[in-house]
Amino acid sequence: MGQKLLPVGEYVDHLKSFEREPITRDRVLEFCLETAVDPGTLDRYLHFRDDMYTRNLIFRDEALELMAVCWKPGQRTVIHTHNGQLGWMAVQQGHLAVVNYKYLGCNAADNQNVAGLDCLAGATELDIDRREVQECYPGGAVNTVDKVQTIHQVVVQGREPVVSLHIYSRPIDSCVAFDLEQRRCYRRELSYYSKYGDVVVREGDLAPASAASPMPAARPPR
Repeated sequence: MGQKLLPVGEYVDHLKSFEREPITRDRVLEFCLETAVDPGTLDRYLHFRDDMYTRNLIFRDEALELMAVCWKPGQRTVIHTHNGQLGWMAVQQGHLAVVNYKYLGCNAADNQNVAGLDCLAGATELDIDRREVQECYPGGAVNTVDKVQTIHQVVVQGREPVVSLHIYSRPIDSCVAFDLEQRRCYRRELSYYSKYGDVVVREGDLAPASAASPMPAARPPR
């Protein structure tokens, strides 16, 4: 049995209904496995760039956030945390690989003892272990992050542009990112390329590709 297709507005209404009770990973995961967004209703939120993937806000309140992320072939995230939030990623178009990591230790562990954040970051020596790879494509697996599995990297697979939908609870505005070449971590501010269909980033605010934060390569998924 295929997934039920909903216009993006109805999809958001269903997500908001989860706020009536405690939001759990499994409740939202079941919804994501059974339901997808009608692609024709997403067009105004989709913005592709050759030099970066784009984060495009569809809905946000205090408890939930829905984004469409647009990727070109060869693009990837840095290795990053999710600040202890719950998250669900479903691919609408194309193919992504999610490479999971586990934190083992660092020389700034006390920076985790902070209210409201998972960590202040700032380690100059760290040890994280590369774990399993999850393949995500339309109608396939929905990737999740939670309070146990919170570190990963997302990598485009193949030559097709990718559209993925990301649901987060609660929304965050920064995360910890990892540079494995220099064995360090740092807090990374998060921003949107567009909000509610309108591009909000000015070209002059975008850093050239050579000045972007390092993106350590992931080994090809098997």
